[in-house]
Amino acid sequence: MAIAWPKETARLLTELTGEPRPDVAMLIVLKDAIAHRLEQIASEVHLFEERYHLSFSDYKHRWETEDRSEDYSLEAESDYLKWEALETRKARLENIRALLQ
Repeated sequence: MAIAWPKETARLLTELTGEPRPDVAMLIVLKDAIAHRLEQIASEVHLFEERYHLSFSDYKHRWETEDRSEDYSLEAESDYLKWEALETRKARLENIRALLQ
């Protein structure tokens, strides 16, 4: 199925990527955007890994199996939810990236 790109959009995609075919240029833009977002997520995840000295899977296991008083703080619960959301988003983006290959 061919997409009828507005001329200005097609021109901008070509200028942005150097690719004259808008459909191919859009794939390049999508792949670049996904790669950029994954880099941002990796940076944010790294901060949690440094703070807790654990990977998320290890932290989650500890969270679910140990009864630690420090895990009941608002900060710890907030960190857990943010970290889990980052890992979920990362997995979704990696799945999308695989589909675009």
